[in-house]
Amino acid sequence: MSDTTKPVALITGGGRGMGEAIARELSAQGYQLALMSPSESCEKLAAELGGVASRGVAEKAEDLKAIFDLTMKAYGRIDAVVNLSGHPPKGDLLDISDENWTLGSDMMILSLVRMARLVTPVMLKQGKGAFVNITTFAAYEPTLVFPVSCTYRAAAGAFTKLYSDRYAADNIRMNCILPGYIDSLNHKPGTAETVPMKRIGHVEEIAKTAAFLLSDGAGYITGQNIRVDGGVTRHV
Repeated sequence: MSDTTKPVALITGGGRGMGEAIARELSAQGYQLALMSPSESCEKLAAELGGVASRGVAEKAEDLKAIFDLTMKAYGRIDAVVNLSGHPPKGDLLDISDENWTLGSDMMILSLVRMARLVTPVMLKQGKGAFVNITTFAAYEPTLVFPVSCTYRAAAGAFTKLYSDRYAADNIRMNCILPGYIDSLNHKPGTAETVPMKRIGHVEEIAKTAAFLLSDGAGYITGQNIRVDGGVTRHV
């Protein structure tokens, strides 16, 4: 049974890694949770944290609709959304197929648009709400290692700014977090030495940033791309 006094957070990619850490942090701060991930990990985590879960992937509109519907059925409201998708295909720049470019668009751009279409009317009725989109430190310093990701993560930042402008006066905010090298992945030896802080970031650091951006303490922050990368990017 839901508690109508507690805020509700919907998290895609909410089964492992950064998504799991964000779920745990928000739960500790009193949020009720609705989690989506491709595997049973979201179901196990939701059971542990007293939330609800639905298996799915960000690139499929029907999966986003399913977790939205489940959230509304369970709680009747949505106060916070964390959009976190998997990693798109890689490859040499011009060897990447149209299908893989399209998949990247579905994963990283249309997933944001589709989720916003679903949730915004709910937040408008409530009078407030906040989104956090997890992208990458390479969004504005693109690397040929991740052509699809860099292209569409930059576009995610543009959409975030457009959305924030459109709904700022309605007290609905949207920001991006741009993680650097985080311990949710296994990084090559020597990677930490390329970071000014000389270490890999922790998923808990991403989680605490997300929780802050979703909180009333960040009530005057919207349309921003917040780098949480230990200083690895050079963009000023």
